[in-house]
Amino acid sequence: MRKFLNAFGEYFLFLGKSIRRPQKASVFWKLFMREVNDLGVNSFGLVVFTSLFVGAVVAIQMYNNFSASAFPIPTSYVGYATKAVLVLEFAPTIISLILAGKVGSYIASSIGTMRVSEQIDALDIMGVNSQNFLVFPKILACVIFNPLLIALSIAVGIVGGYIAGEVTDNWTSADYTTGIQMYMPNLFYTYAFIKTAVFAFIIATVPAYFGYHVKGGSLEVGRASTQAVVWTMVFIIISELFLTQMILS
Repeated sequence: MRKFLNAFGEYFLFLGKSIRRPQKASVFWKLFMREVNDLGVNSFGLVVFTSLFVGAVVAIQMYNNFSASAFPIPTSYVGYATKAVLVLEFAPTIISLILAGKVGSYIASSIGTMRVSEQIDALDIMGVNSQNFLVFPKILACVIFNPLLIALSIAVGIVGGYIAGEVTDNWTSADYTTGIQMYMPNLFYTYAFIKTAVFAFIIATVPAYFGYHVKGGSLEVGRASTQAVVWTMVFIIISELFLTQMILS
């Protein structure tokens, strides 16, 4: 318990040094654009592939549940239910967990490698705020770009449900489109994107903390990457509980 509390305190001290005004704006924006490409653009394919098939699966499951219901439920509600599941849970949470594995391991291993190869020590000797230099561009890139990935996931998931209807003929495209157009409270969308921003912050900072504080060699970098992914997922799940209680209750 004491070790956990010490690490928790170190994490917040680490954040305090990371989230500061960059020392040189031109260098910062160059690093920021590189992180957008590495952490965001390179995740497009994984997000699209996952969302397309999960959207189809969700739509088929909704149809099967509605068909088995004791009360007749119009097939147009398949589209609405698919949209609701994607917006409320799948896109912001499941995709963020997937990104925690892909992006989190990359951040932890890249910073950890710089630590064991003494590149971070060199930055400190030159008077550079290494935490701000390495971590802040990653935080900004994730917080800005991850909502775009989640919006893409929602759209692609809905298209996946539409394709599932065309392939199975369980519902018509007109019914599915009608369901998609049904009103959904704006609070649901707000909830989804607030969650996404919080999760993006966790995905950027927790692996960075583990990578920055690596001690040892390449073996320890691998262990730190694994720990970073595990703890990132844990914090995402815990934070979702609190956000759901605060926003939707």
